[in-house]
Amino acid sequence: MTRSETARPRPYGGLADKRRSILTGALTVFARDGYSRASIDAIAAQAGVSTRTIYNHFGDKAGLFQAVIQESASRAAEAQIAIIDRHLGKIVDLEADLVEFGEALTGPMSAEHAEHFSLVRQVNAEAGHIPQAAVDAWQETGPLRVRRALAARLREIAARGLLRIDDADIAARHLMLLISPAEPSYPGAPVSPEEITRLVTAGVRAFLHGHLPRRDR
Repeated sequence: MTRSETARPRPYGGLADKRRSILTGALTVFARDGYSRASIDAIAAQAGVSTRTIYNHFGDKAGLFQAVIQESASRAAEAQIAIIDRHLGKIVDLEADLVEFGEALTGPMSAEHAEHFSLVRQVNAEAGHIPQAAVDAWQETGPLRVRRALAARLREIAARGLLRIDDADIAARHLMLLISPAEPSYPGAPVSPEEITRLVTAGVRAFLHGHLPRRDR
């Protein structure tokens, strides 16, 4: 056997590789089928492993789902926090910077993590059938972590006198809601880049109307 053949990684050649394959395959199946309809057999087929391997790694479907949504939410949160830091870490033009932040958060980033956000829509659709521990883990690892990062940046901007904020956490929640282009009655509907810009700009202006210092209104 040559050196190159020895060094070549083998498919699922270790426990870490198998765990990663299961998580990836399970994300695809849970995002497509939801929690209740997803089967361990379908996940095993998607991941290219046996059902016994899944049970050995995660115990049961509830344990697997919690690991999947927590891991997926963590990766999406890291990408979102990077956008927050990039656009709001140094303010040059407050309105323009907030609009660019909103466009980045709801545009290409969302497409890159499309399976995660499909999974989130499944969670929202069948929340009553999903183990609460999994929902809590998702919230803490993803949305709450992102909101705390956004609140910290808004607090910094307010400290410079550019915003008037009494509660940074509430302000962060308001901003996230106002810049979301999703249609409440059809949250998975595609939105064009032009429509995203229009909706985000309107949302940012509504946010600033409520949070600009009185002298700047």
